[in-house]
Order: sequence, then C-alpha cells, then structure tokens
Amino acid sequence: MTAEAPVTVQNIDPVQALELIRDGAVRVLDVRTPDEFQTNGHIPGAELLPVDLIATAAATLAREGAPVLVACEHGVRSAHAASFLAQAGFPRVLNLVGGMSQWSGPREHTPGDPSSGLGPSSWLVENVDLLPRSGQVLDLACGKGRHALLLAGAGFPVHAVDADEETIRTLQATAARLGMELRAEVLDLEDAGVELPPRAYDAILGFHYLHRPLFPALVRALRPGGVMLYETFTADQAKRAEGPSNPDFLLQPGELERLVRPLQVLRRREGEFHGRMISAVAARC
Repeated sequence: MTAEAPVTVQNIDPVQALELIRDGAVRVLDVRTPDEFQTNGHIPGAELLPVDLIATAAATLAREGAPVLVACEHGVRSAHAASFLAQAGFPRVLNLVGGMSQWSGPREHTPGDPSSGLGPSSWLVENVDLLPRSGQVLDLACGKGRHALLLAGAGFPVHAVDADEETIRTLQATAARLGMELRAEVLDLEDAGVELPPRAYDAILGFHYLHRPLFPALVRALRPGGVMLYETFTADQAKRAEGPSNPDFLLQPGELERLVRPLQVLRRREGEFHGRMISAVAARC
C-alpha cells in the first residue's frame, strides 16, 4: 500500500498572490467575518466563509480546478483554515502570509453572505444555542454533508443519511481524514419500510428536503428535550427561475408547524431569506 503524501500548505506573500490572481491561477477563499469582508475590503472575486464555519468547505468547496488561496486579516485564521482544507484532501492549498493587512492590490467592498454560498444554512447558525451540549445528531438527506461536517467538527457525534451511495462514501472518507465522529449511511428515507430508532437522537436536522410521511417517525426519534431544526422551500419558490417546482416537495403557508406536531415550536420564520422562499422551525420534544 502506498503511503499518502504528507499534508502541506504553501505560504505565499502578497506579491506572489497578486501575480497568481492576475493570471487567474488561484481561487480566493476569505475566512474573515462578513463585517471585515465588506468594511475592510476583500480581493475581487473572493468567496466568503468565516473560519468558524470552515468545516462546511469540505462539502461545498469544489476540489477540482485552480488551487485555493486562503486569506484573512493577518494570516493567522487563514493558516488554520488552509491546514484544515489540506487535511480534508484538497490537493493544493495556499496561505496568504500577512493577510489583507499587507495586501496592496485591488479591493472590493461588496457584502458577503456565507449562507448564500459555501456556508451552512443561517437557520442552523442562528439556532445553534438550542442544541444540546452533547448527544447524537441525525442529519436527514445530508447531501455532501455541509451541516454534518460542521457539527461533527464541533464535537457532536453525527449520523448522516442520504440515498446517494457515492455521496455517502465521499462524506465518510472525508470525515475519516479529519478524525471526526461521523457515521454516514446510505438510507432511502422514502422507502416504505424505512425505520428510525425511537428516542435515539438529541437533535434532528432537515434542510432542503421534504417527505411528509416521514414526520411522525422523526418526532418519535427525538429524545425528550431534543430539538428539531427544519427548513425547506415553500410553494412560492416555484415562481422563481431556480429551485424545485414540484408541489410534492414544497410547503404550503404554515404547513411545517403542523407537520412537526406535537413538538413545541420555539422559533419560526417564513418568507424570503438569502434569495430563497423558505419556511423553517426550531421545535423541541
């Protein structure tokens, strides 16, 4: 068996970075806060993902294409983020030494929104205070695992399920590389015989997925005091150019609150958020 190459990050100075950017030879990932990104200015074309959300990049940032150049204000946060990406298996990662404090190239001051790009749903971030301090988390229809990886990186044991075998295989391999406590399982949640163990989870996440017959099983799967964070598209999304249009996968006004009964709805939102028409609840068993 051939040993894997050691994880490395290449440090480059602002002069080298400017040349690479002018040549279109790198992609820029800015790991500062949204306020820093806009107020202090960022490299034109940079994508925003604050360092405390960097775990989602292992699922949302494309591994193909040009190397990733990671930047922050002084080079400290970017060094951490770049090391994480390299450990996650990105083939070539660069760190901007000295950060934007040493940058003399062009800047833009447009706002950045990680929830519209590489980051997790803002509904998860805004309601993370409701999650138990420990306990098992179930991530439904997890996709590439942006939420599963984020919570596993924060120390939660996560059970992530999805019907796509290749997606699950990739997620499990990524979690193993990162040493995360994450179990990824191929599971078709719409199979008539699917079962979820009762009172097995302290938190259940459901994002951009809807199968109405599943909700009674989800309610039963929550432990007393457990929390469900759920968010998906409403029927108004069908009026948009992008996104689902099949009514089977779109919520009607107020429907989500009815689906999660008898859980206690603690927080809710419905309308347009981050360019999507969605409905969301945070509910407790």
